[in-house]
Amino acid sequence: MHGHVSYEDFIMQVAGFLTAYYLFVAIMNAFAAYYLWQSGRAKALFRLPGSGLAVTTVHVWLLVAGVFTILSAYATNGGAAALSLSPLIRDGADWIMGPVVYSVGSLVLMGGLYLGRSFFVKPTVAWTGLNLSLLLMGLSMTDMDFASIVMKPDNVPIVAMIYLLGFFTWLSAHRAVENDARIARGEVPLEKLDDEKVLVWPDLVYTELICMIALTAVLFIWAIMLQAPLEEPASTVKTPNPSKAPWYFLGLQEMLVYYDPWMAGVVLPGVVVGGLMAIPFIDFNKRGNGYYTINERKFAYCTFQFGFLVLWVTLIVMGTFLRGPNWNFFGFYETWDAHKVEALNNVDLSQYFWVDLLQMGRPKAADDASMAVKIGYILVRESPGIMALAFYFGGGPPAMVIYSKFFREMFMRMGFVRYMVLSNLILLMALLPIKMLARWVVQMKYFISIPEYFLNF
Repeated sequence: MHGHVSYEDFIMQVAGFLTAYYLFVAIMNAFAAYYLWQSGRAKALFRLPGSGLAVTTVHVWLLVAGVFTILSAYATNGGAAALSLSPLIRDGADWIMGPVVYSVGSLVLMGGLYLGRSFFVKPTVAWTGLNLSLLLMGLSMTDMDFASIVMKPDNVPIVAMIYLLGFFTWLSAHRAVENDARIARGEVPLEKLDDEKVLVWPDLVYTELICMIALTAVLFIWAIMLQAPLEEPASTVKTPNPSKAPWYFLGLQEMLVYYDPWMAGVVLPGVVVGGLMAIPFIDFNKRGNGYYTINERKFAYCTFQFGFLVLWVTLIVMGTFLRGPNWNFFGFYETWDAHKVEALNNVDLSQYFWVDLLQMGRPKAADDASMAVKIGYILVRESPGIMALAFYFGGGPPAMVIYSKFFREMFMRMGFVRYMVLSNLILLMALLPIKMLARWVVQMKYFISIPEYFLNF
């Protein structure tokens, strides 16, 4: 993917970038230390024995700034070659980025962040995580395969988007945890302390004008420093490999691996839009309006984070950085080899049932049979998948009521119709990761496969 440039030439090419990159991170930490010192928010960590001097977070971030300054100086003139990750770490990262570990790990990571939110939203912890991620990014830039993906002009905005998404997710969670603590103490949320009305003119318009000017300046600098990702004119005899949709459609393109186009491109987006429209009519919890909170809206918060971060953002990251030629999976540090072959059998559930389990051929009507007979045979052939989905969507909602106190109380408060709409939306949302795991673990393509009428699910 990175052409025929030697590693020595590549290191010299990225030396200037890494020098400026590490210097930027150093300045960022120096400003953080200065802010803590000026605002009086520095926290004492421990005292030096003998002298009794207190070591605070100001000293820690100044030390971190010094380390990144040294890295910046060392990266100059090819010294970045020594600032690289070991092959063991890169191989481990590539294994983690495998489809099964990546899919399950994203869900486990989101669950861990949710359960430990009181710890992870602390500014010191979040700033530490940011520095570690920036350090990992800098060390990874010495890998030719990683740099060729991340520094591609199409992908640079997505890298920035990931960091912006992380920041705003942390900011909202931090405010929600703080509000939950205030409510537990019998205090009002922070938003209630400053609920004075603000006039559109001049307050809002003035703020929007400043934002417009700042954003225009950023776009000018961006356009000067980064080349436009223009390629050769489109041709029907030569298509890119991989051929990717714009980043905001990569989630849908990834779903095409697991669903037919009519399902991934029409039904599921329609259900998402319909589900969003149904929220005001389904939701019965009126708490949390106008202020950030998690404890008062745990179910809504977890459902949104699961649907947005796990089922959408992770699919965008997967399609951008992990999908290579022939739409195969590649790790961050793995060369995009167009000759890589992944042998997927694409076995349907009906084949598992009739051929592998019962050791017999799948039911098939005679070629001269009537359409009604052929449809009957198709229904018999696909009966395992039909019954499995009927049990999933028909038996799931009552099972949730019977075996879960939470959903039992929800059913009593919502009523039958609203509860059935909500529960089936949840089950449909959960079906995507189930189908992804089924594809990668047992190589199952469809629950119901009716290619005769282009109807697969």
